[in-house]
Amino acid sequence: MSAPRRNALAAPLLEGEDDVSPLLPLYLRRSASNTTSQVAIVGSNICPIESLDYEIIENDFVNPDWRSRELVQICQYMLMKWILCFLIGHIVGLLGFFINLAVENVAGMKFVVTSNMMLARKFVMAFLVFASSNLSLTLFASLITAFVAPEAAGSGIPEVKAYLNGVDAPAIFSLRTLIVKIVGSICAVSSSLNVGKAGPMVHSGACIAALLGQGGSKKFGLTWKWLRFFKNDRDRRDLVTCGSAAGIAAAFRAPVGGVLFALEEMASWWRGALLWRAFFTTAVVAIVLRALIDVCMRGECGLFGKGGLIMYDVTSVNISYHLWDVPPVLLLALVGGILGSIYNYLLKKVLKIYNVINKNGVALRILLACSLSICTSCLLFGLPWLASCRPCPSDPSEPCPTIGRSGNYKKFQCPPGYYNDLASLFFNTNDDAIKNLFSKNTDSEFHYSSILLFFATCFFLSIFSYGIVAPAGLFVPVIVTGAAYGRFVGMLVGSKSNLNHGLFAVLGSASLLGGSMRMTVSLCVIILELTNNLLLLPLIMIVLLISKTVADVFNENVYDLIMTLKGLPYLENYAEPYMRQLTVGDVVTGPLQIFHGFEKVANVVHVLKVTRHHGFPVVDEPPVSESPVLFGLILRAHLLTLLRSKAFSRTPSPVGRDAIALFSADDFAKKGLGHDDKIDDIVLSDEEMEMYIDLHPFTNTSPYTVVETMSLAKALLLFREVGLRHLLVIPKFSGRTPVVGILTRHDFMPEHVLNLHPLLANSRWKRLRLRFPQLRKLV
Repeated sequence: MSAPRRNALAAPLLEGEDDVSPLLPLYLRRSASNTTSQVAIVGSNICPIESLDYEIIENDFVNPDWRSRELVQICQYMLMKWILCFLIGHIVGLLGFFINLAVENVAGMKFVVTSNMMLARKFVMAFLVFASSNLSLTLFASLITAFVAPEAAGSGIPEVKAYLNGVDAPAIFSLRTLIVKIVGSICAVSSSLNVGKAGPMVHSGACIAALLGQGGSKKFGLTWKWLRFFKNDRDRRDLVTCGSAAGIAAAFRAPVGGVLFALEEMASWWRGALLWRAFFTTAVVAIVLRALIDVCMRGECGLFGKGGLIMYDVTSVNISYHLWDVPPVLLLALVGGILGSIYNYLLKKVLKIYNVINKNGVALRILLACSLSICTSCLLFGLPWLASCRPCPSDPSEPCPTIGRSGNYKKFQCPPGYYNDLASLFFNTNDDAIKNLFSKNTDSEFHYSSILLFFATCFFLSIFSYGIVAPAGLFVPVIVTGAAYGRFVGMLVGSKSNLNHGLFAVLGSASLLGGSMRMTVSLCVIILELTNNLLLLPLIMIVLLISKTVADVFNENVYDLIMTLKGLPYLENYAEPYMRQLTVGDVVTGPLQIFHGFEKVANVVHVLKVTRHHGFPVVDEPPVSESPVLFGLILRAHLLTLLRSKAFSRTPSPVGRDAIALFSADDFAKKGLGHDDKIDDIVLSDEEMEMYIDLHPFTNTSPYTVVETMSLAKALLLFREVGLRHLLVIPKFSGRTPVVGILTRHDFMPEHVLNLHPLLANSRWKRLRLRFPQLRKLV
């Protein structure tokens, strides 16, 4: 085997770099080494990050694969895709109904018991029951998350989004993560924490899709050969995309919104066939939910009733708006974009503090969650005492006051015939609070101070509740916070607008969602499917466009911020401007490990043990070829398969067809979750170590390559759009080694590039974004 080869561009830093002339080549002005990390925070654990292999491998062995032999097997493959999409939609629909049913009944029972004690004037006992039940639910959710599956903490959307970008974070789709995500989400939402279940639903849908598509399980006897069709990252990526779309569809009963959410926010790679399958999956979810909700409408679901799976009726029979109604909406969108950027900024600061706390052990993580639960209970129970009792309307649309169950008129501590408007919002699940805020014909229901206090409380509670060690989503908290903001704007506008306060609440939710999550098309459709009101379409479009545009000036969307904090190497669909000043040769580093086409087994084992590389160039040199030539690229996983099968020969000679026939496509397929081979598990004798292995039949002979003078920005777009894991860099001129280096995902990360070339950090070529250094010092 050839000795380790270091790229000539990996030159040491020159002394006195600050005084180096700007005319020097960039590679002579970069730092000596790369100190950026290649690990990420998955849950609460620091884990090494790897990439997924989306590239189609072409070699002598794969060409006679089963897909090119029999039409029956191709039909089986296509049929299984649709069957798995149907199963994903069906299971996610059932799961969404079960989660909502559990939340409504658990939280509803808690509110019924507390309300009964309030009616008996046992206020202290009512608070103790309310706070202790919330604490118990939060504690249980935190314990199972911390000790069973730390990967289930948070919403899961950043991890799924990173996976669809090509990042393979450990255990994010395991069975235990799915179970903890479901149970923990039910407990966390039922505990009155200001968290949502939409994000966990997306993660759960992706888990279900990944588990169904991992190709069966030998442990449970599921070895049907049809299941092995999907043992590759490309097909599994498509299934996870469908699962994430199904999660949103199940959370909001928004099938079209789920497809658009997966397209706009989640997927980094899309095609027409995937659009059809995602649409089919969400359609199955919608049908399943519709059938199950009909059962609940007959009163057979306990406290579930009409809540849970939210569909907010905000349509007025004679709704109309005119040109003079637009300026208040524009102002609402402008302020909503600013509020959304502030929300993201504060959330980033809080998560940094939480990361410091979480590093100090499990006990502190659980203590943090419990402390937040107690504070939340005190606020939810104590703040309604500040609101004055209001007389019930003369013709209420529902019983007033509402006792125990969800409704617009909570009695709380008020006398008969009166209700507490702030308790109607605090003493409900988030879904029912949103329903109250969106309600039509309730313009006189809430007081200014109550709405403002509710908005401020939800705004900060949702920020502090997200980072705890429990499944927690951001969608619903942002919706309810934005609804309070929009309702307050509607109350300020008053009779000067034809829009009622409930419609302003809908627009407020849209503005804060656009300002925080920076989506437009998918959010617009989700809100329309939630409210069943197409008349608001033009206003919602304007609000989302303005709020997103304004917020983009200040910072990134909330999920990108979280991915950055977690260390997930997400590749954006654009290149930083300074990348156009660099070539790929300026960032590729060594040492580069190269294999010969005929390689000694001992050399292969040594390289696999001393490196963590997952791809190795295969080069043929004389006498195999007239001059050194790049034959292709072979993956670590395939090398491990060859070593495990011991397909060796005593001399460096081509392997025969009989030896190739001993392998099947399944031998080189993607392993199941958590079942990767390790070089230390392979035992070889001294005699076998001196034998040779022919890498030619198993090497990818058509890897993607770029010349070393290509701009880094251009290479980044190629790497991301194709979904590569390895990009070979070849020399511009002949007479040199046939491969200069390998570019991986890490080489395109801005942190890595700026660490290699620190002078670019002060470059004038930066993306437009406002900075407030004085504000940063204060915070």
